[in-house]
Amino acid sequence: MSEVGGRAATLKGAFWMLGSLTSLSLMAIGGRELAGHMTTFQIMFWRSAFSFLIIAALLTHFGWAQVRTSAFRVHATRNLFHFGAQFGWFFAIGLIPLVEVFALEFTTPIWLAVMASIVLKERLTPMRIAAVAVGFVGVMVILRPGMSAINLGSLAALGAAVGYAATHVATRFLALRDPPLAILFYMTAIQMPLGLLPALDQWRWPGSVDWFWLVLLGAVSMTAHYTLTRAMQLVEATVAAPMGFLRLPLIAAVGYVFYGEKLEIWVGLGAVLICAGIFLNIKEAGRK
Repeated sequence: MSEVGGRAATLKGAFWMLGSLTSLSLMAIGGRELAGHMTTFQIMFWRSAFSFLIIAALLTHFGWAQVRTSAFRVHATRNLFHFGAQFGWFFAIGLIPLVEVFALEFTTPIWLAVMASIVLKERLTPMRIAAVAVGFVGVMVILRPGMSAINLGSLAALGAAVGYAATHVATRFLALRDPPLAILFYMTAIQMPLGLLPALDQWRWPGSVDWFWLVLLGAVSMTAHYTLTRAMQLVEATVAAPMGFLRLPLIAAVGYVFYGEKLEIWVGLGAVLICAGIFLNIKEAGRK
């Protein structure tokens, strides 16, 4: 029997979404703490390595037969996009305020709507076109081309959002064919060597404190996926998705308290427009 619906289910869904928001915020903090000590590729390798150990333990318990797939090429393509997106995300975290990274990452559903219409042949309705337009204006408000110097960190965060959108398109395809543990297994198994090879160029072993943050990254990257999935099992996506907007004020508070980052009015205004675009997209999905 479906668990979707009801006040109790909504409260439980909100609880799991809070776990997802906390996991993503801890990932951002871990990435920021490691950015000055290690290269982005080294951070990504160790994150994948610890995540792989967690997935291997789960598969040992639930059975390795779950990793059988007839869509390995799609897994490989998905993880090339995800690897690039993760690189851009961690790279941006070391250069620009956390709230700006998250605000630009919020454009992922906007790019997803465009890609889904091209790849998955989903209809791009007038409402979704309006959502894309509003979200694009929000990006322009944050970047302000011609009015301020567009830095590499902002472009990396925006590129990460596009990469995440491509990843989600592939995930939609794979979710109908493979179990979640298979998707997570190939994510870590493919991205671990992808991070290791370039990391060897300036290799250095993590310091004593770095190990803590690396283990944390590996753990919370898994809990972020798990808690989001649990939330979606309890409440409809149109209910769960807006809860994700709480990431912005949460990470703004983290940046202010721990790193002394001040929220610029342009980032706040652009974030509001991006969230408005996402809301229009969610409203259209709910109407259908």
